[in-house]
Amino acid sequence: MQLEFFPSKTLTFYLARLFFVRILAVLVMLVLVLMMLDLLSKTGDILAAPGNGQAELLRYASLRVPQLIQSFLPYSVLLATLITLVALNQNSEVIAMKAAGLSAHQVLAPLLLTAGLVAVVSFGFNERVVTRATATLKAWEAVEWGAAPAHSSVRSNVYLTDGRNVLTAATITGSGDQISMENVTWYERADGGMIRQEVRAPSATYSNPGWRLTDTVRFDIATAVTDNPGPLLVGRDLTPDQIELETVDADTEPFWELSDSIAAYEAVGRRTSELRAKWWHKLSAPLSALLMPLLGSIAAFGLARSGQLFLRAIVGMALGFAYFVVDNAALAMGNFGGYPPFLAAWAPFLLFVLIGETVLVRTEE
Repeated sequence: MQLEFFPSKTLTFYLARLFFVRILAVLVMLVLVLMMLDLLSKTGDILAAPGNGQAELLRYASLRVPQLIQSFLPYSVLLATLITLVALNQNSEVIAMKAAGLSAHQVLAPLLLTAGLVAVVSFGFNERVVTRATATLKAWEAVEWGAAPAHSSVRSNVYLTDGRNVLTAATITGSGDQISMENVTWYERADGGMIRQEVRAPSATYSNPGWRLTDTVRFDIATAVTDNPGPLLVGRDLTPDQIELETVDADTEPFWELSDSIAAYEAVGRRTSELRAKWWHKLSAPLSALLMPLLGSIAAFGLARSGQLFLRAIVGMALGFAYFVVDNAALAMGNFGGYPPFLAAWAPFLLFVLIGETVLVRTEE
């Protein structure tokens, strides 16, 4: 019995390369298929906007692909694990490794190492690429695929309250006194909550205090009269700092920036459980790739001639997909306060580590 965790250098490199190639192949296949299906559903909406053509479709694909990679990389690692281990088992390579004195954990060690590296790269990719692509895509969709935003620091579908009145904007760009809004609607409400006037404007800028709406169109509910009153000043109590707090989106902020947003929320006494759960999940989600070789390892062992290899692969796949179901359910519970944020993000990962280790030890070690 070898005492080292990893097998020989040659065998480690062989298994790691085999596993990585399959992860890449499965990921490319999934992303291509899903991207084509997504384009089938979105092409009509994108091309319906005046002036849009093939360039906008390519732009949409370039923004959507990072999201698909983020979502389906763990699934790719799971499927690659099953494909790799089933092939090794069928070719009796696992039997040869165990006959040489390797334990089940040593057989899996190169796969765990590769999955760990994938998790690290995935975290960096999510925080540097996916957050920016998501912010730009949401802002573009908010303007109904019209003029694409110039940069990714755009917040979309903003809803703000000023006492009983409401100010909404399709997009907000800039910060501080240079902040501006696009496609703005101001709802002036009576004491009972009924809307008295609705004012629409293509843009609004901060006037310190208040927001100046230009080219306005006002509709009076009581008289059903529409007029053009010219520039209006609304929302005198709404400041850029309040808007910064109202428009925090965990999906579009990197890990380090989200930490600052959570601290700002806590400083003013705002509820942070949803943001805190997503903050922790930014760490636990990439690590799910590290979990997949352990959950799929049941497909590596047992005699191929026993006729149970296919059943073992199904069990490994079921364990992997069960993790994703439990992870999404726990995160949803954490978002509305049912679970503490740390528990919502990490409990599924720790639970399935124990399940995977239990299955591996009881069946093979």
